Amino acid sequence: MARSRRRTALPAVLLVSLLATAACSAAGSSSRDGGVGDAGEPRSGGELNFALASDPVCVDPHQRATNDAIYPARQLVDSLTDQDPETGEIVPWLATAWEVDDEARTFTFTLRDDATFSDGTPVDAQAVKDTFDSVVALGAQAALGSGYLSGYAGTEVVDARTARVSFEAPNAQFLQATSTSALGILARSTTELPAEERCTGNVVGSGPFVLDEYTPNVSVVQSRRADYAWGSSLWRHQGPAYLERLTFTIIPESGVRTGALQSGQVDAIGGVAAQDEASLAAAGFTLASRPNPGLPFALTANLSRPLPADEAIRRAVSLAVDRQEVVDTVLSPSFTVATGSLAHTTATYTDLSELLPHDPDRAAALLDDAGWVPGPDGVRVRDGEELRLTAMWIPNFGPNENALQLIQQQLRAVGIDLRLRTVPLPELPAAQEEGDFDYFWGNTTRTDPDIMRTAFSADLRNIYRQPSGTPLQEALAAQNATTDPERRAATSAEAQRLLVEDGSTVPVFELTTVLGVADHVHDLDFEASSRIRLHDTWVS
Repeated sequence: MARSRRRTALPAVLLVSLLATAACSAAGSSSRDGGVGDAGEPRSGGELNFALASDPVCVDPHQRATNDAIYPARQLVDSLTDQDPETGEIVPWLATAWEVDDEARTFTFTLRDDATFSDGTPVDAQAVKDTFDSVVALGAQAALGSGYLSGYAGTEVVDARTARVSFEAPNAQFLQATSTSALGILARSTTELPAEERCTGNVVGSGPFVLDEYTPNVSVVQSRRADYAWGSSLWRHQGPAYLERLTFTIIPESGVRTGALQSGQVDAIGGVAAQDEASLAAAGFTLASRPNPGLPFALTANLSRPLPADEAIRRAVSLAVDRQEVVDTVLSPSFTVATGSLAHTTATYTDLSELLPHDPDRAAALLDDAGWVPGPDGVRVRDGEELRLTAMWIPNFGPNENALQLIQQQLRAVGIDLRLRTVPLPELPAAQEEGDFDYFWGNTTRTDPDIMRTAFSADLRNIYRQPSGTPLQEALAAQNATTDPERRAATSAEAQRLLVEDGSTVPVFELTTVLGVADHVHDLDFEASSRIRLHDTWVS
């Protein structure tokens, strides 16, 4: 079925980075169909049981940033705009048109007049204002959205169909941010609730599915909204979703997930283990994969801690890591070595391979020069202190532990003792705020390079305790403030270089989303940020 393609003219500054993303993303996608091809006409009805690798913890789209939280949340909530995964273009969804002032400070959205939330209230300009106001009020609990709305001056309800969003300073990334679930529009019956109540199941959106039940560590169950008629202009069909019911079953063990797919207990699985890819493909299952844009998996330093505050130690850590060995040993050919601060499918990505060599001899020399000498057990010592670092991580991605254990061995070879601290996913925000770690291991997905500002700005959450007034902070602010595309690319490249040059972040590999899908599941698509979208998905 032909897609509805309503287009809106956009300022070049807001398109240039998106188009750069698209060229890489489209090339990196190995499958856009979630099942067999040429299966006939889509049919309405049936259920999809999708196995998640970790508990969402919170079903509020604004409060969680993991893939396993976003997968179900994305189906409940619509956004003002959508982003074409093939071209990077920002296209209509709840907003039919928009205007952006020359400085990218004011964004005026014209809304559809027929969209409603599942509680019957209208998706209007007041709902946009309530949503954005509530994201700002959530603060650090809205880990992504609060950064997207930094400098938010407010939303003016011009009339029922017109919302004018203003910022205190230029905010070039904001239009792309409106395509994400982190800024998805929610009903007042949700936005007026305390944060904790929103997490447990009180989520009212305008999306094609409605939340029926969330049972922590068990499942998220959703049902089709029969009167849905305002889908993204990118979707294959308009009207209600094909599937009647979605069940997201939580199965943390990768082998159990694979077995559930093979036995027919579930229809699709996320987080396919590297060792299971070949066997699933050989058995006739589709491996749908797409590289994730954003920040690659990396060890990122907490600069408030004495040891990682030392640049010699940070650079030694980076030089000691053998990225290719990690990919070859722990992952699969679906994954690639990180070659910069951003994944290669991210807008304005800069290849910084020359700053990321594996050179253990040079790492050892740096530590020697800094006065760290090998101790009797091989761990380096200076002034009686051993060179022991703590890396905090969460078990939300199967290969994390094996990758970190291999990195432990690589660092130990140059005299650095890396100790691993696992934090349960629900406890992560508090642990990050507490700051009792030397390095944090993780990644974040987004198509826009401003994800660096979200992670590293001293003016935002700043879990890595970056200092203010540095060249890095100037570059992060400049890439979001400029309305000139070449200037934005240049300042983004500068921020990328500064992050890896002094070892503040040690990128290791880029995440690829790999799904296992049964042959009776069709049109299970990826959105631009490599998360799943299920409005067009159907089963035969």
